[in-house]
Amino acid sequence: MHNPGAMPEPAPCPVPRLLSVNIGAARLLRVGGRTVLSGIRKSPVDGPVAVGALGLAGDEQADLNVHGGLQKAVYAYPSEHLPYWQAARRAGGASLFDEALPAGFMGENLTICGLLESDVWIGDTLHVDGSGCVLRVTMPREPCGKFTAVMGLADAAQRMVREARSGFYLAVEVPGDLRAGSALRLMPGPRRLSVAEAIRGKWARHRNG
Repeated sequence: MHNPGAMPEPAPCPVPRLLSVNIGAARLLRVGGRTVLSGIRKSPVDGPVAVGALGLAGDEQADLNVHGGLQKAVYAYPSEHLPYWQAARRAGGASLFDEALPAGFMGENLTICGLLESDVWIGDTLHVDGSGCVLRVTMPREPCGKFTAVMGLADAAQRMVREARSGFYLAVEVPGDLRAGSALRLMPGPRRLSVAEAIRGKWARHRNG
């Protein structure tokens, strides 16, 4: 079965690139027997999308204590992880069809390639070619129950943290426009802590807490 929003199988990404820009409206979501408002469902959009201090134009977040705000204005996720989640959902019986996951499925605003959590450090900045937009890496994502519900896997949040497949949040240092296909340039910051180290540290504290 063909999924029109599905990402192609990951290919080598010699230049970090923005593959898809995704936005969504807040909607009701069933989580553990409760109905909550969530903006986790995102879909790709064509053309340039304006991004300002609080995120992408047309995008909504339901709980600003968890997502959104100045330090979590934009969420980026590496496409290289999508086959892993596709296989995990198939093995866990969460998906009846072995089809590629669509861009935005992880709740990300930016589906990217060529920049894994081990490559990106807190305080680095992303410069988007063809735009004056500058985004600063602030922290890894810490998944919540809404993510687990969407994935259909009871241990989805633990997997994301344990295996450092978290993606990362971005603050908007310089507003601009974002367009799928744009090359991304990563400029080093203080380089004290990588995103992978940050999320693995949270996992270690969780296990030892």
